[in-house]
Amino acid sequence: MVPMPNKVWAADITTINTREGWLHLAIVLDLFARRVVGWAMSARQNADLPIAAMIMAFDQRQPAAGLICHTDQGSVYGSKDYRTMLEEHGVRPSMSRRGNCHDNAVVESWFSTVKNELTRHRIFATRAAAIAEISDYIELYYNLRRPHQTLGYRSPIEVEKRHAMPN
Repeated sequence: MVPMPNKVWAADITTINTREGWLHLAIVLDLFARRVVGWAMSARQNADLPIAAMIMAFDQRQPAAGLICHTDQGSVYGSKDYRTMLEEHGVRPSMSRRGNCHDNAVVESWFSTVKNELTRHRIFATRAAAIAEISDYIELYYNLRRPHQTLGYRSPIEVEKRHAMPN
């Protein structure tokens, strides 16, 4: 259990099928309330993709130095550009053990949820259509309204708001 926002983030990349080809989705989750704090989508999977997701998260959250960001051992997360970006923002990287998807289980669970609720047995007509629908899913549904069993059937934003309220 992470005691407050902006202490531990986790990130990963998945693929979404479209008639134009694959769309790669990089996300950053704040593990306190499982809120998606950054994401990016692109037809290409290179270091620019998770960097864009992290920059979005930094811009939205402005975390203090010392934040931990956990990822798998994918090549983009080990790239010099990605590591430099983390260092410039005072982020401590953490990586899963080689070949152990359970080390990043919260993000893998998020991917399973979005695929079950939005993309299962579906091929988007275009990448643009997928980007629009996934963005709406994250901002208008998942973060704002989707209840989580592990959060006492509250949404990520509701949990963060309750945490921010004075006792």
